[in-house]
Amino acid sequence: MSTSLARGIRSALALFALAVLSAGCASAPGSTAPSGPDASDAPPAQRQPERDDLGAAWLDDGRAIAVITWGSSTPTCRPAQVETDAEGQEISVTMHDHPDASKGCDSDLTPRADLIMVPEGVDATKDVTLKIAHEDHSGTVILPALASAALSTGAQDPSAGWFADDGIVLLSWGSSSCRPHVEKVTMTDAGATVALASSTGMCTMDMAPRVTPILLPEAVDRDADFELTLVGGPDATIPVLG
Repeated sequence: MSTSLARGIRSALALFALAVLSAGCASAPGSTAPSGPDASDAPPAQRQPERDDLGAAWLDDGRAIAVITWGSSTPTCRPAQVETDAEGQEISVTMHDHPDASKGCDSDLTPRADLIMVPEGVDATKDVTLKIAHEDHSGTVILPALASAALSTGAQDPSAGWFADDGIVLLSWGSSSCRPHVEKVTMTDAGATVALASSTGMCTMDMAPRVTPILLPEAVDRDADFELTLVGGPDATIPVLG
C-alpha cells in the first residue's frame, strides 16, 4: 500500500470518528437531552414484611376483628376459608388458601384482611390472644383491651382499627363484588384523609362487610387520638380503634 493511500485512509477514519462523536453529543433542534427520573416522582419506600408477618385489628366497636396476612393481591391467592374457635380470651383462627392458588399469583406483597366476628364469651374490654394458623406458618397476635365495647347490634357504620404503626384496616358496607380500594392517603394534623374508589363494572345488590387495609406514608403513635377522613364511599370521619 502506498504512503499516500495509507495517509488518505487514516484521514477518512479520523473524520468518520469525529462525525460519530459529534452526533452522539448533539441534540436535535427543539429536543431535550434525556435525563434520569425525577427524585420527587419516586414512589415512597414500601414496607417489606416477613412472609409470616401476621396482624389483627379491632373493628366495629369490638364486635369484629380483621386478621392480616401478607402476600399476593390476586383474588385466588388470598385466604379463601377462615375458621374460628374460642376458649376464654383466646381465639384460634385457621386460614386455608383458595383451591386455585397454585395456578399463578402476582408477585406483589400486600396486606390482605379477612373479617371474623368476635365469638360469644370473648370480652373486648380485656386483652385478646389470637392464635393464627395460615397453611404452613402460624403466629400469635395480642389485641389490647378496648376502653369500652359495644353491647348492641351494629348499625353498619364504617369503622377502622390499627394493625401496625403504619397500618389501618377500614370496615365498610356495600356490594361484595365492588370493594373499595385506596387511591391516595394524605396525612393531616389530626389523622389522615383517604381517597377511596369503588371497583368498576357490575355490582351485586347485597349489603356485605368489606375490609380494606390502608398503609400510611409514615408510622404514627397509636396511643394518640387519630381519625380517618374518608372521601369517595363512604364519606365520613371516624376514629381509629386500638
